[in-house]
Amino acid sequence: MKFVDEAKLRVEAGDGGNGCLSFRREKYVPHGGPDGGDGGNGGSVYFQADHNLNTLFDYRHQHLFKAERGRDGAGGNRSGRAGNDLVLRVPPGTICRDLETDEIVGELTRHGETLCVVRGGWHGLGNARFKSSVNQAPRRTTDGSPGEMRELAIELNLIADVGLVGQPNAGKSTILASMSAARPRIADYPFTTIEPQVGVVSVDSLRRLTLVDVPGLIAGAADGAGLGDRFLRHLGRTRLLLHVVDVLEADQDSLVEHVAIVARELSAFSPALAERPQWILLNKTELVDAETLAAIEADLSASLGPEMPIYPVSGIVPETLRPVMGAVADFLGIGMASGDDSEASDCGAAS
Repeated sequence: MKFVDEAKLRVEAGDGGNGCLSFRREKYVPHGGPDGGDGGNGGSVYFQADHNLNTLFDYRHQHLFKAERGRDGAGGNRSGRAGNDLVLRVPPGTICRDLETDEIVGELTRHGETLCVVRGGWHGLGNARFKSSVNQAPRRTTDGSPGEMRELAIELNLIADVGLVGQPNAGKSTILASMSAARPRIADYPFTTIEPQVGVVSVDSLRRLTLVDVPGLIAGAADGAGLGDRFLRHLGRTRLLLHVVDVLEADQDSLVEHVAIVARELSAFSPALAERPQWILLNKTELVDAETLAAIEADLSASLGPEMPIYPVSGIVPETLRPVMGAVADFLGIGMASGDDSEASDCGAAS
């Protein structure tokens, strides 16, 4: 299934049913009178968050969604049936925006959360409603009101605790696959990751982290170079960025420059995102000797400063990654609060 994180659609609520004009006429019943029933309310349209979804693919080809109209009233004081509501399932992290006014209608962040986007019309009244002491045979009814209509844009911002960033071929996907059940594409050429990938890491029996891996960033990504910065918004809900750096780069100056390039692209996309805490994961350490690794780590630490902790890891050796995930969980306070309601389960690639 293709990963889709944007869609435009039209939603229409159901109209209310009309009231009925009717009089009771039965044999041997001398005093009949009005008995027209009310119509039914029109159905409304809701979005509902479902953690079993991670893409807006269902809205890629279908763009019109209508709730059911309320039924008309009938004689014998019978009210019309209300129209059924229409519930559209979307992934948690979906933001809904009105295209006409550009206002945010709402966002869904938790499984089961619902958002009413258009309300159904109100039912019409039957003539029995208008009977009075001075009007014994009213011939007045009202029609149901029309349901609301809206042109909407929905946008998915994946919900994750930690974001994996870095240049192409730094090994982000390998780290994600090593620590979670996600199965992103891994190959020895740039831009094997062409869409965000999500995985859940079990730190221990009580704590879990959600990681999101976005396509690699190169110089000029904010201007459209490479895959651009289109997917960077999926880092918007993260609380920590793990910057993956390839230890096999030519020299220490190259490593510092690669860190700076990614930092510039993050800043160009969102200054708030650039200020998020960042840790450096010095990856592919299994390919260098201990002495060389220590020298690289010392040089990087001196250049980047203490605000960017450096962790030597190997994407193909999970034992080097588990202490880092534990430190991340401690830093974010995951599992510390009694109200932690994380319900995520191991998931595969968001595709």
